[in-house]
Amino acid sequence: MLISHNPPLHLTYCQNIHPGETWAEHFNALQTKATAVEKALGVESAFGLGLRLSATAATELRSVAALQQGRQWFEDHSFYPFSINGFPYGKFHRGPVKSDVYAPDWRTPERLQYTLELGHALAAWLPEGVDGSISTVPGSYAAWIHSHEDQLAMARQLGAVAAEFARIETETGRLLHLGLEPEPDCFLETTAQTIAFFAGALPEGAVPEMSRIAGVTSERALELLHRHIGVCFDTCHVALQYENLAQSLEAYRKAGIRISKIQLSAALRAPATPEAALALASFREPTYLHQVKGLTNHDTIKSWPDLPEALDAFPATLDLKELRVHFHVPLFVAPNAPLASTADALDAAFWAEVRSGISSHLEIETYTFDVLPPEVHPGDIIESIAEEYRWVMKKLAPPAL
Repeated sequence: MLISHNPPLHLTYCQNIHPGETWAEHFNALQTKATAVEKALGVESAFGLGLRLSATAATELRSVAALQQGRQWFEDHSFYPFSINGFPYGKFHRGPVKSDVYAPDWRTPERLQYTLELGHALAAWLPEGVDGSISTVPGSYAAWIHSHEDQLAMARQLGAVAAEFARIETETGRLLHLGLEPEPDCFLETTAQTIAFFAGALPEGAVPEMSRIAGVTSERALELLHRHIGVCFDTCHVALQYENLAQSLEAYRKAGIRISKIQLSAALRAPATPEAALALASFREPTYLHQVKGLTNHDTIKSWPDLPEALDAFPATLDLKELRVHFHVPLFVAPNAPLASTADALDAAFWAEVRSGISSHLEIETYTFDVLPPEVHPGDIIESIAEEYRWVMKKLAPPAL
């Protein structure tokens, strides 16, 4: 929903919380879950949507009938989609996902085709005057990238996206931008790595590809690349790197990198104590990767690819100040002590950046309700989503004079 006009700020929650892979399943979630959240919030204006569409659903939306079904329902019920989570290509619930969530990566034609299909659907649904964002994998899982040529292969595919999004804007007036979402243990993990990619391999590979596809000069291709390719800034992921959120946003601003959207989320945080390790054990689950980052007493970062490995190595973690776990927990409720969350990383300086309009798209992204331990689960999912909205809206309110 539009919560500010100047600068424009659209707020939504990500539909990846609701299981489903087909368009029919996604559409059912909109009709039942999204409408229930709207009702719980008492929204009277148009309600913004952050869709999650799998590759199966994206292919089904090539059908004019399916696309029109969505458009008609959005119009009839005063909903408007302005963002899509295009990160998970396939299954995202009810079974192991782990590193498969990064596949296919940006070296593959499958990832390119999927993203273009998402773009075509979103362009058909966007209201006039509202831009559209799509979030995607941060290139690849780091362990899968072995050479500079791998980086250029990803860059060329991203250039093809930028060229197509530029064509769509020329023909329809609808602006689309793709946000690479840095994530622990991925090719793009930290702010510094991401800025380096945007300054190096991305234009090196993308600009010639865009010039070839669109028939534009290198200078124009670079302009279009910056317009249509940016970063999805996930606050959970940034906090996991022990980075300051406001400083990271400012670094992107200085580098001229578009913040395509900001995903509002929190990670688990714990002291490096036996009591905390025991409490973290209840968060071991087989569906998602829960990468762990530990801050040492020398202010270096130690990493584990998943929570079980970190817990198994726990005696070696006693030289750490803190552990942070890639496990999205609700923004509005902290786990029981000794555990906590990184929600406090979303501080006054961060909210000032948000209010400044550094990105017009805000998306609440707690997708783990179905795997949260019972002692942490806040209860009814619809009311929990509504409570996350209320938490965000309170934080977004201008500070009292």
